[in-house]
Amino acid sequence: MSTTTIKANVLEEQVPWKAWLVLGILSLVWGSSFILIKRGLMIFPPEQVGAMRLAISAIAFFPFLISRLHRIDWKRLKYLLVVGVTGSGLPAFMFALAQTEISSSLAGILNSLTPLFTLMIGVAAFGSKFSWAKLIGILLGLLGASALILLGSKSGVEGNMWYGLLVVIATISYATSGNVVGKYLKDMNSLLIGAASFGIVGIPLLIYLLTGTSFLHIMQTEPGAWEALGYIAILALVGTFAASVIFFKLIQWTSPVFGSTVAYLIPIIALGWGVADGETVGFFHLIGMAMILSGVYLSKR
Repeated sequence: MSTTTIKANVLEEQVPWKAWLVLGILSLVWGSSFILIKRGLMIFPPEQVGAMRLAISAIAFFPFLISRLHRIDWKRLKYLLVVGVTGSGLPAFMFALAQTEISSSLAGILNSLTPLFTLMIGVAAFGSKFSWAKLIGILLGLLGASALILLGSKSGVEGNMWYGLLVVIATISYATSGNVVGKYLKDMNSLLIGAASFGIVGIPLLIYLLTGTSFLHIMQTEPGAWEALGYIAILALVGTFAASVIFFKLIQWTSPVFGSTVAYLIPIIALGWGVADGETVGFFHLIGMAMILSGVYLSKR
C-alpha cells in the first residue's frame, strides 16, 4: 500500500471523530444562543437584535471578504444569496421576535425541528432518499412541535405560543441553507461561504442599524446598553461568525442531515440555561422535546 493511500485512509478514519467533536462544540455554542438573545432583548427591540447580530458578524467576516474577494466563485452568487438570507438573515430576526413572547427554553426545543425540515426539503427538492421510517419520524416531530404551540398555554407554559411559529420558520430557513450548501457549495471553502453570504446580508443591515433605527440613541441613553451589546457581540462572533464557518465545514465533511443533528443537543443546553435563568421548565416541555427528538432519530434511520 502506498504512502498516499495510507494517509488517505488515516484521514478518512479521523473525519468521523472530528465531525462528532465539532457537533458537540456547535451544540454548546448554539444551545447558548437563546439565552444571549434573551439578554439582548432586555434593552434592544427584536429588529435591532437581529440586525446587530448580522452586522457584527459581517464586520468580522469583512477582512476575509476583501482579502479573498478574487477567490469567490461569483457564478454561484444566487446560492450564496440563498445561504445568506435563509442560513442567517431570516432566522436572526425570527428568533429575536419569537423570544419577545416565548422562553429561551422553548425556542431551543423548537429549534430541534431543523433536521426534520432538512430531510423534508432534501427529499422534496434535492433528491434525498425517502423511507417510511423517515416519514414517521417527521410526523412525530411535527406532532411534538404542534403540541407545544397549540397546547402550551393550557399546560402552564408562559407566553404567546403562536410566536413559536416564527421559530418553525427559522428552522425551515436553516434547513434550506444546509441543503443548498450540501448540494451546490460543497467544494467551496467554508470561510469564503461565510464571508460572501454574511457580506450580502450583513453590510446592508449595518447601514440600516446606524441610520434607520434608534440604536445609537439607545446606546447613549439606556443603562445596561453596553452590557446587552456585549451579549449580542458574543452571540455574533462566537454563535454566528465562528460557528457558521465550522458548520459549513461540517456539512462538507459529512452531509446536511448529519450537520443538522446538532439539534439533538441544542435543546438540552438551552433548557439548562433556561433553568439557570429562572425560566419555568415543566413536564410538558420535556414531553414535547422527547417527541421531536424521537422524530429526528427515526427520520435518520
